[in-house]
Amino acid sequence: MIIRPGVKIIASSRPLARGCSGLKLDKRIRWASSPARQWSTPLAKTIAEAIATTGPISIAAYMRQCLTSPDGGYYTSQTQGKDQFGQKGDFITSPEISQIFGELLGIWLVTEWMSQGRVSHGVEVIEVGPGRGTLMDDMLRTLSNFKPLAASIESVYLVEASPALRDTQKQLLCGDVPLEEIDIGFRSTSKYSRVPVTWCEDIRFVPNDSSKTPFIFAHEFFDALPIHAFQSVAPNSTETSQFLTTPTGPLPLTKPASQSKTPQWRELVVTPTPSASNITTTTSPSTPKSQPDFQLSLAKASTPPSLLFPTLSQRYKALLPTPGSVVEISPESHSYAADFARRIGGSSAKASSNCTSSTMVKTRPSGAALILDYGPADTIPTNTLRGIRSHQHVSPLTDPGLVDISADVDFMALAEAALAASPAVEVHGPVEQGGWLQSMGIRERADIICKGLGEDEGGKKRVRGAIQRLVERGGGAMGKLYKVLAIVPERDGRRPVGFGGGVE
Repeated sequence: MIIRPGVKIIASSRPLARGCSGLKLDKRIRWASSPARQWSTPLAKTIAEAIATTGPISIAAYMRQCLTSPDGGYYTSQTQGKDQFGQKGDFITSPEISQIFGELLGIWLVTEWMSQGRVSHGVEVIEVGPGRGTLMDDMLRTLSNFKPLAASIESVYLVEASPALRDTQKQLLCGDVPLEEIDIGFRSTSKYSRVPVTWCEDIRFVPNDSSKTPFIFAHEFFDALPIHAFQSVAPNSTETSQFLTTPTGPLPLTKPASQSKTPQWRELVVTPTPSASNITTTTSPSTPKSQPDFQLSLAKASTPPSLLFPTLSQRYKALLPTPGSVVEISPESHSYAADFARRIGGSSAKASSNCTSSTMVKTRPSGAALILDYGPADTIPTNTLRGIRSHQHVSPLTDPGLVDISADVDFMALAEAALAASPAVEVHGPVEQGGWLQSMGIRERADIICKGLGEDEGGKKRVRGAIQRLVERGGGAMGKLYKVLAIVPERDGRRPVGFGGGVE
């Protein structure tokens, strides 16, 4: 049994190794395809054909196709008719371990609502990447016990790209209430307080009204967003670049690039692995089962992402002078964090000039965002791309569409993006999940549940065992490696609950 995503917890509560086991960087760029080659999945063949036409693709493009392609993507297609979640699937998430996890997120929302003046209307609850809907179900059940808050909730929004998962979420949250298609997605009605529940494929489709108070939750969402990876390379006095590598193929330069006297960023790109069918003219056996369909190669020339993304933060710039340094950057993650911040605090014209959205002024910043995921607290992720299938650590470059792919979250990058997007928010954390859950009262809630179980010692053992899995800090346990980060309205440094603050 493994807990999704990258830091996987098996039945003994010991984690699988971090990073990408067996993933090797191949500096040869070879992408010729052959009709004789047999690919592991139809999606692998589609990706290989695209590479044969346009050249190597970024890790971000590869992840996007593998996870959300309408033709065989991991989350957008029901692979082999099975659920991705649970013991019979590929991974288990924290809300599936214990109902208390979702209950405490609901309690955190209550404390923020109270600290912001207990608004009586206009509250929105938004979750991105809601999985089966278990987390939102536990949260809404908890919120229904706080009548004034429950009455103030006008809408629930779920950002979900998978039709199959949307159907699962709808059944859990709304039961037999019909699902209707609307201009921004689909809508039904929650079994809790009859609140409208709306599904959108992207956060951009969720209405952004400055008069609303949005509470946004992202649990194990950012780890699945596409990343780019770059490596600092030393100057090469013998090589002069004649081309710029782009997604549509090499672009000839009018004037060859002059030799750099300092290190430069080169992008790690995805290419098919070489096989006998790639390098000979005779028919040969298909790629061995143990060989991934694809490999990582180092681009020989600059790509547009390598010229832009590593320049966006001083954290990346500081590593450029050291050849061999590798950084992973997720621009899509930065965009989501910025969107959260603007919904909570509004944005100034200066902040909006750095993003695609228009200026949104909020006379009174309100709401909050809570991000729970795994990754380092204050360093840049490096070589963390990984795959999981059937509770086993596998190469992310094999069986596209059948393997869950993820990477560590750069929490400091999320914080930077949020603060740059809105002058009226502040960021707290990241803090370790174990400490956060205990400060929120996870053990006290477990005691109450156990008391209600009476003489059921087996039930009590399961409750306490689940809690221990969520908070344990030893080795590579979840309580230490998973982190929690909050984006809240600027409040002169007064900390939210769970981050050193108290209920106001």
